[in-house]
Amino acid sequence: MAAVFPKSSDIILKVAGAVIGLGAVATVAAYAYYSYPTVIDTGYQPVQPVPYSHKLHAGQLGLDCYYCHSTVYKAAYAAIPATQTCMNCHGEKRVKDSSPRLELVRQSFATGKPIPWVKIHQLPDYVFFNHQAHLNAGVSCVSCHGRIDQMIEVHQEKPLNMGFCLECHRDPAPNIRPAELVTKLDWVPDRDPREIGAEIIAQKHLNPPVNCSGCHR
Repeated sequence: MAAVFPKSSDIILKVAGAVIGLGAVATVAAYAYYSYPTVIDTGYQPVQPVPYSHKLHAGQLGLDCYYCHSTVYKAAYAAIPATQTCMNCHGEKRVKDSSPRLELVRQSFATGKPIPWVKIHQLPDYVFFNHQAHLNAGVSCVSCHGRIDQMIEVHQEKPLNMGFCLECHRDPAPNIRPAELVTKLDWVPDRDPREIGAEIIAQKHLNPPVNCSGCHR
């Protein structure tokens, strides 16, 4: 009995199958790559509308984090500073009041239109994080953001994923310091930081949640 399909059909089917399979893999890979949220990557460093150097302001000049991010001790979020905060130093007849690098700041102050800063450290909408609770407990900015005072352009240094948070909640002592030192980013403990943290945890009866409802509400 004569064959219904020529022998070459086997080769054609194999090649077609391989092409379709590779195409499917490539499609999935491309989708994953282009849909992946870069804001959760360590190293994420967007370009900001105004070239603000944390190394200069927080590091060399010693400006306290709280001066600009004024809500960290009393609210869940760390506020982006209002333009007026910038103008306190860079207003008329003050520091670099005519610098072209600060033109957008002056425009913002004159028009009332906020500076479009790009948020760097972002958590998913389903994650609850409270800055007030952490800072008042003695968790420094350094623990989650790294040495911001050494960054000319801020980038995301820590992964800020669930594993990162749980690791700290299960063993918080290394990340706990006296609450008045949480924004002193260059603080150097005079003994084992774990001992200091353990003492503060005992004094404040700190018990970070490790159950789902602690962060997912």
